[in-house]
Formats: sequence, C-alpha cells, structure tokens
Amino acid sequence: MTTAEKTIDIMPKTYEWQIVCGLSDLQEDTVTPFEIDDNRIAIYLIDSKVYATDNVCSHAFALLSDGWLEGTLIECPLHGAQFEITSGEVVQGPADCPITVFKTKVEDGQILVRLPVS
Repeated sequence: MTTAEKTIDIMPKTYEWQIVCGLSDLQEDTVTPFEIDDNRIAIYLIDSKVYATDNVCSHAFALLSDGWLEGTLIECPLHGAQFEITSGEVVQGPADCPITVFKTKVEDGQILVRLPVS
C-alpha cells in the first residue's frame, strides 16, 4: 500500500442528508432500490418506519432489493445471506461482513437519508 492509499484510507467520510423520495412513493413491507451519486441504497418501509441500507450484498455482488424481505430481515437473492436491516448485522452466511445502515428521517413527507459524499 502506498502512502497516498494510506492517507485515503484514514480520511474521514463526509455525510449529508439527501432527499431520496416521498414517503407516499413507498409501500409497507417492501424494499425499494435507489441510486444517488455513487451510492446504491435500499429503502425499507416496515411498520411505518423507514430504514436504509447498502443495496449490495457484502458477500458477492447482488442487489438486496432483488431478494426477499421478511420482517426486518433481507435475504440476498444470490447465495441466501441474511441481514438485519436495523443494524446491518449478518444473521445467516455465507456473508461474514455486515452491510452499512444509513440514518433516515422524514420531513414534510420526504424521506432523507444521511449518505457519504465524495
């Protein structure tokens, strides 16, 4: 690893609240994919609460939004890894790394997600 790579690795990320969609655009107990800048995110509406995670499985490239949602568990369609969407924790392998969970809030009927910016 070069000095430049080490510097990049330790640089803190900057986050900003970004509008993703309207609350009325989501359906209860579903996952909806969005791409904002370089971020592939999955938005979930469960029991009237909004959650957001990475939309890409941490094990192999597959979109979690193409998988199965049961309660607060999302299952990857490729190899069946399961993640808890409230924490990002792996519930079932083969994945061994969690997925990122992003903060969400609803303002004036709009869903905002705190995402990293480049």
